[in-house]
Amino acid sequence: MAEGIFRKIVADGGAAAQFEIDSAGTHEYQPGEPPAPLAVAAATRRGYEITGCRARRVGAGDFDRFDHVLAMDRHNIAALQAIAPTRCRHKIELLLAYGDRFEGKEVPDPFGGKAAGYELAIDMIEDGCRGLASLLLRDA
Repeated sequence: MAEGIFRKIVADGGAAAQFEIDSAGTHEYQPGEPPAPLAVAAATRRGYEITGCRARRVGAGDFDRFDHVLAMDRHNIAALQAIAPTRCRHKIELLLAYGDRFEGKEVPDPFGGKAAGYELAIDMIEDGCRGLASLLLRDA
């Protein structure tokens, strides 16, 4: 969901071409699979397109390739820190470090839950993505 949300926010800001945006997980739960139907439904209701996203695991090259490696929770931060090259560990941050309304909180994983969990996750992800986009677009 975060990939689709951030893509739309920067596109709405006229800066889509300035960013390479991708999402990946720290575990191999369902590589190649599309987002959960409840995630697609919640994102679609808010105007986000995520049907083209596919699950993949973070790869070693991601840490050099991207300027920011953002995690939804501290468990994923620890997993990323464990596999990141030392030179890239400074890039790993909590998405909601950029949030206003939910600053410093963790985005709960709604997978396997009810629709309300996806709505809350989107609220939180939007907050972090807006904050990050504001910072990056200001500095661009």
